[in-house]
Amino acid sequence: MASKVYYADLRATHRENLQQKLTRLMTTAGMGEIDFDKKYVAIKLHFGEPGNLAFLRPNWAKTVADFIKERGGKPFLTDCNTLYVGGRKNALDHMDSAMLNGFSPMTTGCQIIIADGLKGNDEVDVPVVGGELVKEAKIGRAVMDADVFVSLSHFKGHEEAGFGGAMKNIGMGCGSRAGKMEQHNSGKPHVSQKKCIGCGACTRICAHSAITVTDKKASIDHDKCVGCGRCIAICPCNAIVVNWDETTTNLNKKIAEYSKAVLDGRPHFHISLVIDVSPNCDCHSENDAAIVPNVGMFASFDPVALDKACADAVLAQPVIHGSVLEEGDHDDHDYFHRMHPGTDWMSCLTHGEKLGIGTCEYELIKI
Repeated sequence: MASKVYYADLRATHRENLQQKLTRLMTTAGMGEIDFDKKYVAIKLHFGEPGNLAFLRPNWAKTVADFIKERGGKPFLTDCNTLYVGGRKNALDHMDSAMLNGFSPMTTGCQIIIADGLKGNDEVDVPVVGGELVKEAKIGRAVMDADVFVSLSHFKGHEEAGFGGAMKNIGMGCGSRAGKMEQHNSGKPHVSQKKCIGCGACTRICAHSAITVTDKKASIDHDKCVGCGRCIAICPCNAIVVNWDETTTNLNKKIAEYSKAVLDGRPHFHISLVIDVSPNCDCHSENDAAIVPNVGMFASFDPVALDKACADAVLAQPVIHGSVLEEGDHDDHDYFHRMHPGTDWMSCLTHGEKLGIGTCEYELIKI
């Protein structure tokens, strides 16, 4: 049975601005049917890596938070720390980056909680019902402590997943550092000997005695390492790194399985804005020119159908002159594959459908 996906274009008048239009979209799509009263509500979004300007403005988050507060809910904005080195590697840097990009209680009307804690290891092991590659997902604790889960996603291209939409925002975004490692590789970091200064910070943080320092260089025993990622967060020289060696198909399947873990057993709702469709993730410290014109706002209870509708909408758009799409194989009409030929974005959606998260069949309802 097809899921309902609601859509609104980006036209506005003096009677209804875009934030008011998003409120009408959420109302029409049935988000108000969720019991928010006195419930903690996680609003999962991407705060944007410093230097990137394609991330969603905080005004959008305020609209969602206000909708929830008007119905008695207690919303908070959340994300988990990153696996890679950057401006969101630990909770303090992460919150600084969020503030730098305009996210604060004043601008959004609610607090920010980094879900996996200061060093990215405050996690909950959540069973994945029907999981093929992941049996227990490592999810940021604050995400799992919430009574209701809402995803607010910037839909864009992605160099590994093909595109980043609701499922990527949920599955990869809610994974703790160890969870992100599990999705990207076997979960075993290694030490870049050139960068290591032998300070021993990693040996002191390791709970499994997997790291030793010899001749002022650290090394990791992979037989003892459990892939928690604490050493990545603590290293002052960014010398501890991860092999990004998982296949793109398996990566997308793991994203679906992590999404399953996050969503099972509680109310959830999903919003995606197809605007500023950059070629790569908002994790980049830059954003290339948009590949297609802005499309609009989409909302659904079904994240699989939502992602499929957004992807179809992007693929139906003309290519923006001067964008990276003009450089690829013009015979490849799948824009995401044209930008990133090694990706397999549909594998995430079909696996999500198999897991019972949702369906690729949808009815698009324009408001």
